[in-house]
Amino acid sequence: MLTRYARTQFINPNKTDSSKENKSFYEDSEKEEEEEEEREKKEPTYVMDTDHRLLLRQAKPLLNSRNSAVVMSVAQLYYHCAPKAEVGVVAKSLIRLLRSHKEVQYIVLSNIATMSIDRKGMFEPFLKSFYIRSSDPTHIKLLKLEILTNLATETNISTILRELQTYVTSNDKEFAAATIQAIGRCASNIAEITDTCLNGLVHLMSNRDESVVAESVVVIKKLLQMQRNKGSRVHPYSFAPSEHKDIIKHMAKMVDTITVPMARASILWLIGEYSERVPKIAPDVLRKMAKTFINEEDIVKLQIINLAAKLCITNPKQTKLLCQYVFNLAKYDQNYDIRDRCRFLRQMILPGEKPSALAKYAKKIFLATKPAPVLESKFKDREQFQLGTLSHILNTRATGYQELPDWPEVAPDSSVRNMELPSLFDEPSKPKVRDRKKVVKKEKSFYSDESSSVDETESSEDEDSDEESDDEAESDNEDVDESSDEKSSSEEESEEEDSDLDEKLAKFTGKKKEEVKVKRPVESDESLDEDSDDEDSSVEDSDESEEEVKPKYKPQPKKQPKTKEKEISKKKEDLLLDLDDAFGPNGALTSSTGTPGDMLTPSMAGSLSNMSISDKGMSATSSMNFVQPTQIVPKTYELLNKISGNGLCVSYKFTRTISVFSPKMVSIELVFTNNKDDAISAIKIGDKKLQPGMEIQDFPEIDSLGDGATTTAVFSINFNDTTQPAKFDLCTMDQKFNVSITAPVGELLQPHTMSEGEFTSQQGKLGGMNENSGMVKVPENKRDSTSICKCVHTVANVIQIPSQSTQLYQFAAQTVATNTLTLISIKKTDDSAKVTVNCEKMVIGSMLFKDLKSIFVKE
Repeated sequence: MLTRYARTQFINPNKTDSSKENKSFYEDSEKEEEEEEEREKKEPTYVMDTDHRLLLRQAKPLLNSRNSAVVMSVAQLYYHCAPKAEVGVVAKSLIRLLRSHKEVQYIVLSNIATMSIDRKGMFEPFLKSFYIRSSDPTHIKLLKLEILTNLATETNISTILRELQTYVTSNDKEFAAATIQAIGRCASNIAEITDTCLNGLVHLMSNRDESVVAESVVVIKKLLQMQRNKGSRVHPYSFAPSEHKDIIKHMAKMVDTITVPMARASILWLIGEYSERVPKIAPDVLRKMAKTFINEEDIVKLQIINLAAKLCITNPKQTKLLCQYVFNLAKYDQNYDIRDRCRFLRQMILPGEKPSALAKYAKKIFLATKPAPVLESKFKDREQFQLGTLSHILNTRATGYQELPDWPEVAPDSSVRNMELPSLFDEPSKPKVRDRKKVVKKEKSFYSDESSSVDETESSEDEDSDEESDDEAESDNEDVDESSDEKSSSEEESEEEDSDLDEKLAKFTGKKKEEVKVKRPVESDESLDEDSDDEDSSVEDSDESEEEVKPKYKPQPKKQPKTKEKEISKKKEDLLLDLDDAFGPNGALTSSTGTPGDMLTPSMAGSLSNMSISDKGMSATSSMNFVQPTQIVPKTYELLNKISGNGLCVSYKFTRTISVFSPKMVSIELVFTNNKDDAISAIKIGDKKLQPGMEIQDFPEIDSLGDGATTTAVFSINFNDTTQPAKFDLCTMDQKFNVSITAPVGELLQPHTMSEGEFTSQQGKLGGMNENSGMVKVPENKRDSTSICKCVHTVANVIQIPSQSTQLYQFAAQTVATNTLTLISIKKTDDSAKVTVNCEKMVIGSMLFKDLKSIFVKE
């Protein structure tokens, strides 16, 4: 919050440094110095606002906090709001957090990686803190490697390169590949070490690890391309990396051994780009690639086509037939990108009788100088997000994220931050002990807001009079002890003061003075109903006040509890809703189809939960089309018969209940029957052969199943919203049986409640290819409402959504694995019905539609 406030109320402290950032270190001519002096004279000198300085000064001690979140918040405050010369104070505190848990390390390193891109000097003294340990997890290693690459400069590059050489030999292939990319980034950023890094990467091409070799080839290709572009600025037509000819030859020989698609594609691109430097090798590489074209990956096929096109332009005598052969193979490839590329290049490289207008520019198009790839940090684009936020960690805009406001050009008026506390008393005087007690008592009041508010207003208006009355009351009490004459005089004075107080109270409440005066003794007696001054006064004062009150007024009997009961009953009458339509005379809940007091089924409860309880709502629900759900007997499927199971018979059925193992799993009940003469022992699930994304939760092993005995077991399968079979082995002590379970599409659903309006809205969104509909002729015995709903519930595990139309039946569900919404609507006519299924998963929607049609048509 303070970061955003500072960005809106203060001006940018680094505004004067922005012009100096892009200036070269060696630009020190006299003319530029004079221009800089003139610029400084014109621009006003920046002076930091006192509140801005106060914010930074008060936040700095929090860097010593033991809470990592507090330290991270102060670090982002300094990064976004402090002058660049002062941001370095947070570096040491952030390094301290790297000793914490790996979860904290990940967040801190992610923020340091972003900060180190533009401000290397902050963390350069702590370079050794980012060295990788063998015990670090992979994601921590990658972040530390990213930071080391960001901190690389001409002075410390030798130290970093020695460290990176040891990382290449790591057993972690992902980390080793990232290290090679880091070496390439260092070579591209620091021109002095480019040749050194290139020679080192060439040596890595003889490594035994194929992933290291493949990544080295990709990085070498990028470095060669970058060097060519740098040279082309000096010699735009004659430059070519002839000194790297041996590297290209060595890489061409490795085409037969390297199998990583990206590496093979990089080698083919290099040979095609520098084909004039290796005129004898390039055609031979194309010949080898033409043999294995149909077995290559798509990215390699595209580079083979490009190589054929380039060689056909530069060396048509040797490669024209090969080019035609490759184009003919690509013409019938399964990938449409390859077919389109082939069709496009054929018209330019091998024109027919009517050549295209671009054919004569083919050489300029294909052999033009390509832009060099940019090797930069992955955290470069994260600078747009505020440090320490979820959006920064995910590198995408999270829901509810608000961007940091830009610095204002002119600082707002600072006087708006100067606040004066309102005075509590008209005359500044030290309150007495009794007044202090009263204040404390009112803060801890247990009574209603209404009474306390009246007391507060009375005390605020009559502060002066209360003080005078208290002082005089004290003096009166002393006079009473001394003589009875003085007591009568004090009574007269107190009566006058009370009359003045009554007048003020009457003005405030709008009542007559007599009414207010009569209520005063009642208030003193009923201390439980209203706050009074008698609670705060001493025992002696209360006794004396009672003696004074008794001869004047006769206390009235307490009638307030009755009035309170009336008020409470009246409030209840106002708050109670008219539920006569929903509840019977005995308070039992009535439904449109069931009898009063029937237990709500899950489907009924879900449908009623979306309805508003009101007169209009209840009258509308009474006419809604809703059928009381009937008991559906689950269908039993045979998994293993007694012949194939050698006496063991296994059947299964879908329970349509939520799995205890995972909500994404379908619960299945197995029934084991032993038809053998002896017992079967150690029944369990063995090896599993599942499709990607599917999983099985085993049932507990059955120790023994006696002769003729039957037992049940429940296990769960995550079908991943597919109808593919889940194959596994059912094992006993002596045998193993290969079985499979295929879930009907209706069993992959679970009920999902919604209102009718939401159903209509979602059905409109799931139109087009996500909708399957058709007319079905319904037999006469299935035309009533109960039969229609029973058919739908038999096919799918859905819930009925109440509808206003008596001819329309709506059902809703979600897929178990991915919670994809599935909607079913059946609109009944005379002897037929229109069945509509809406689902984002088109396969599930079409299969469910077929199952519904078949059950309605079935006699």
